[in-house]
Amino acid sequence: MMEKNEAMNMEANGANERPLETIFTELDEILVKMQDPEVTLEESFTLYETGMKDIRQCNVLLDQIEKKMLMLSKEGELTAFDGEES
Repeated sequence: MMEKNEAMNMEANGANERPLETIFTELDEILVKMQDPEVTLEESFTLYETGMKDIRQCNVLLDQIEKKMLMLSKEGELTAFDGEES
């Protein structure tokens, strides 16, 4: 199982180049495929693994967005995140 640190390392290595909207679309497609009665159990497990990886990527990207939102100054400018309030 991949930890959050591993997901962040993937991001640092350029593995998270897909926008959230693309990942969401791919997750929707996975759900549709998994509901197909013709999909084998093995294919379902593969789809599940792919979906979980996509969800972890979404979580990393959403964390980044949240940090950026928290870093907005009163003037509406983006400031460096240092973990302290100004």
